Amino acid sequence: MLAQDSILRLDATAIDYIIIALYFTFVLGIGYLAKRAVSNSLDFFLSGRSLPAWVTGLAFISANLGAIEIMGMSANGAEYGMPTVHYFWIGAIPAMLFLGVVMMPFYYGSKVRSVPEFMLRRFGKPAHLVNAISFAVAQVLIAGVNLFLLATIVNVLLGWPIWASVIVAALIVLSYITLGGLSAAIYNEVLQFFVIVAALLPLTIVGLHKVGGWQGLVDKVTASPGGSEQLSAWPGNALSGFSSNFLSVIGLVFGLGFVLSFGYWTTNFVEVQRAMASKNMSAARRTPIIGSFPKMFVPFIVIIPGMIAAVVAPELAQFKATGSGDVDYNDALLILMRDLLPNGMLGLAITGLLASFMAGMAANLSSFNTVMTYDLIERYVVKDRPDGFYLRTGRWVTVVGTLIAIGTAAIASGYSNLMDYLQQLFSFFNAPLFATFILGMFWKRMTATAGWVGLVSGTATAVAVFVLSENGVIDLPGQGASFVGAGAAFVVDIILSVIVSLVTTPKRDTELVGLVYSLTPKEHLKEDAQHGDGGWYRKPVLLAGISLALTVALNFVFG
Repeated sequence: MLAQDSILRLDATAIDYIIIALYFTFVLGIGYLAKRAVSNSLDFFLSGRSLPAWVTGLAFISANLGAIEIMGMSANGAEYGMPTVHYFWIGAIPAMLFLGVVMMPFYYGSKVRSVPEFMLRRFGKPAHLVNAISFAVAQVLIAGVNLFLLATIVNVLLGWPIWASVIVAALIVLSYITLGGLSAAIYNEVLQFFVIVAALLPLTIVGLHKVGGWQGLVDKVTASPGGSEQLSAWPGNALSGFSSNFLSVIGLVFGLGFVLSFGYWTTNFVEVQRAMASKNMSAARRTPIIGSFPKMFVPFIVIIPGMIAAVVAPELAQFKATGSGDVDYNDALLILMRDLLPNGMLGLAITGLLASFMAGMAANLSSFNTVMTYDLIERYVVKDRPDGFYLRTGRWVTVVGTLIAIGTAAIASGYSNLMDYLQQLFSFFNAPLFATFILGMFWKRMTATAGWVGLVSGTATAVAVFVLSENGVIDLPGQGASFVGAGAAFVVDIILSVIVSLVTTPKRDTELVGLVYSLTPKEHLKEDAQHGDGGWYRKPVLLAGISLALTVALNFVFG
């Protein structure tokens, strides 16, 4: 770490520190103000279900603008180039639109407080317990990624040891989450969204100027290791790990675009929680759809800087050519900031990175404390206590989750490309959950026993693929192991769920109204759909259609 410190140290001055200090003042101030609106557990965990769609929509996308998007996608841009856009245009937007149009009426209409609670109503306690525990574990692991990268920025800026930086960074996030709960997280995420864009857009513009514009970048990337394949999104062989163009496209569309993407966006409570905080059904449905519009343009301020760093920074170019050196792909943005930005703009860029990691970690912690409190502690450990008890418990759970995240940050530090790590986690937890969820929502015959059997077997299958890949039994470079693992988990989950359902007893139809699509009256799904939300531009299906059309157009332009 000493070598990395000396290479990546950012030459910040007083103006940079002032900008950072102002940002933290706003962040903590929002937490303090949000605390005044918290009077019960629903306020703390779900913002009292009172927020407008534009707030929850921006928070929805900002919650995902953590380490995964900023450093992880920049690292992917440096390593793979334009195929990384698939994480946005194939691996996010279609699923976000599906969540808003099809699934949010079930989540919001059932008035559940979490995704695991929806699983409880559909499949019963065993599936609920498996889902709640696996979700909680996943969140502290992913929070560790955000925390490690947040600490890396503090380390580079101040020269503090990583362990001290991890603790300080954790305390900052912990302070405003324990004060104001989800409202503090959401309003800070809206602030963080604008800070992130204000930081990364100038970096992209300056970087493109440095390489001679878009054509200059094309020429330099073509001449670099990986060549011109990095300039086209399809077929994306290096990213998928397949040498066959056909198999690569299948892997991206099915593994990433369907299983991993739908598994993440439609069942991940980190994201769904923002929509569930909306003021009514229409706002809840529009939340992920509104988020899809900025989502489709994020690649231009995240992936492009990574590609620029890989061709203008000698140490990163050396790492890409030889696989060794004092830096790795995760350092792409830091190197670009160090080399290109003047003071003042450097402070804004650092603030943008801090904002992104805080948004990601806060999202993990706010969903972790909800599931731990509502789905595990209240349901199985300490039952039937006054509401104030669970409000206090939620704050203490946040503290515990932060301490665990400090430990899991050490795991994240061992990966040269953190997207490899994150996608592996998603194949473990999200892919089997999506299979169980989607089958249970559209097939009334699926039973409670099939629910937990499918989850456990799907997760075990993804872990088995990972182990085989790590030991060289199957050769899946890039992120092929996570794509194949996710696909295998999905298929195994579906097959075993069908078999088990056919030999066990399903619930009665009357118990599944509001939980299964075919048994739920359309009036139930549309209830309150336009209450206080008139105007064509507030119609969820129309907005989703516009978003999908723009996404298809982008795939053609950059394909």
